[in-house]
Amino acid sequence: MASSNPWDPVQPTAAAMIVAKCLESEVLTQKSLEIELLQLEKETADIAHPLFLSQKCCALQAMNSHLEAVLKEKRTLRQRLAKPLCQENLAIEAAYHRYVVELLMLAVTFIEKLEIYLQTVRAIPRVDDGMKSMDNALARIEVMEAEMEEVTEQILKWREQQRARHQVSSQLLLGSRCSSKSAAPYLSL
Repeated sequence: MASSNPWDPVQPTAAAMIVAKCLESEVLTQKSLEIELLQLEKETADIAHPLFLSQKCCALQAMNSHLEAVLKEKRTLRQRLAKPLCQENLAIEAAYHRYVVELLMLAVTFIEKLEIYLQTVRAIPRVDDGMKSMDNALARIEVMEAEMEEVTEQILKWREQQRARHQVSSQLLLGSRCSSKSAAPYLSL
């Protein structure tokens, strides 16, 4: 190898060497290569032909100019929206100023309550679930109330029994004191 420069025209490329070997061994002929090139050119004619490329280039340029116009409009719209409206005067007849003030007050009130309104609207689908859970809670409360009444009745009966026992035991205690007083007098001071 005399020269090591890959761009040296004296050295054939790898593809050229493969084609040369195929031609020498008669695997390929010059005619078959030309036919394959013509078929490839026919298949890619709608893509690589200069006429079609120029049409596609024109279409791309038209789309590019349209997109530039859209971006320009977007910039001007963004600038207009960024400018505060307070600096501009609204032409309203003096007879309607009172109504405008009322309307603005209503608008401010609405905006203040807007979040509450939105929460209410979002909660509407969950109303059925809330009603079911409230019904379940009410049923549990009624069951607990019935149990509480039973427990209260049992407590009152137990209380009456305890009173009766206390009265019986106090009467017995008084009876035994009375009998012991008559039997043995206490020392008096």
